[in-house]
Amino acid sequence: MNDWSAYRSDLTKTLGQVGRINPDVLKGYTQISNAAPAEPTLDAKTRELIALAVAVTTRCDGCIAVHSDAARKAGATKEELTEALGVAIALNAGAALVYTARAFDAFTENAG
Repeated sequence: MNDWSAYRSDLTKTLGQVGRINPDVLKGYTQISNAAPAEPTLDAKTRELIALAVAVTTRCDGCIAVHSDAARKAGATKEELTEALGVAIALNAGAALVYTARAFDAFTENAG
């Protein structure tokens, strides 16, 4: 079992070092990360649940550490989290199915 709080803290420290060496990288990330419509239509909890589902599909431990904490603070329940992660599981299965068709096509392309 991971200690997600410790991991989040270590990650923040390491990225702080990266930011001191190359501040433009973190500035660019922060600008993208904070980009939102002037009048958002999604609440913070929904955005964080989406972020967690995406974190799972992209296998980003740092994203999981940050967004699980933010989702909890935004009021997400375990039931809501489980539903959002169920969508991530389905998406990964769907992507595997689509890429199965691509692999099949590639394999049979010149099979005659």
